[in-house]
Amino acid sequence: MARIQLNNIQKRWGAVWGVRDVNLDIADEEFIVFLGPSGCGKTTTMRMISGLEDPSEGEIIMDNEVMNDVDARDRDVAMVFQGYALYPNMSIYENIRFPLRMRGVPKDQHDRLIKRAAELVELTEYLDRKPGALSGGQRQRAALARAIVRQPHVFLMDEPLSNLDAKLRQHMRVQIKHIQRELKITTVYVTHDQIEAMTLADRIVIMEKGAIQQIGTPDEIYNDPANTFVASFIGSPPMNLVEGTMAGGVFTAPGIKVEGLPTKFDGSVTLGVRPEDCSVGGSAAHLSGSVYGVEPTGDMTYLTVKAGEKLFEVKADRDFREELNATAHVSFDETRVYLFDTGTGQRIH
Repeated sequence: MARIQLNNIQKRWGAVWGVRDVNLDIADEEFIVFLGPSGCGKTTTMRMISGLEDPSEGEIIMDNEVMNDVDARDRDVAMVFQGYALYPNMSIYENIRFPLRMRGVPKDQHDRLIKRAAELVELTEYLDRKPGALSGGQRQRAALARAIVRQPHVFLMDEPLSNLDAKLRQHMRVQIKHIQRELKITTVYVTHDQIEAMTLADRIVIMEKGAIQQIGTPDEIYNDPANTFVASFIGSPPMNLVEGTMAGGVFTAPGIKVEGLPTKFDGSVTLGVRPEDCSVGGSAAHLSGSVYGVEPTGDMTYLTVKAGEKLFEVKADRDFREELNATAHVSFDETRVYLFDTGTGQRIH
């Protein structure tokens, strides 16, 4: 369908920077997710791809054609927004039909294309209803069908699931990924939800303050974070990060001691370990502290331990229970301990 290249893209408004030095090659049929907090530049980047924003510098290329001076309506992209943007006075059938009318598609093709799009999003029985008679999830599916019916070269989706409850979000994630795989359309998806990013993406682009922090597959981002920002943004709960001192391969911080770490770096470091790579007890505990919180969830128990002034999260067994303020000893999987430069936040390999 479409290969998208962003070459040295920058966006600024006077002295205010929105996007800095973005370089990215999106493969044909790839599902790529821009992930980051509000204001990080992810939506601005997507709007530049769509043509709704002009880059201050750099080139946007689709299938080897520079698109900087091409109007948004001529870029053959379809957008799905957080707001459903459906016409309330039209039936769902007419809402889905609207792009076909605007693009001059022959009328004898409309019914077939509309019904195919509605079938893909499981909305066939609701075509005669108006948006006000549908649930939030159904309206979002109608918005998705309206994008599908155009048969675009690129899908652009800006936080399309943010207005839905958790159960509906999970259902819609499955539908979106299935539809994208079936239609084989290059897709750029923007979200602040790391679960959406991990479950949907072929690759994730993590942004902060307008700059790309890391690009990689979900496994690469999760298992090999480039810096403390990425490490703390991915994971639920996020990676535990604690500042301390490294000397001779031994890390120390209040209540924490880890020996035999494979690094020659000495000085101030930040140690990272994910909650699932910790276990309670053990003869060689790396952390000792007091129980600050115990949260059973059914399939596991979240344990919060206070060591010095640091709260440390642990995923414990489902049957684990302990009184508050009791002493807890926690061991780390030493093969999954991460080290970062405290000053720069960059990973120490």
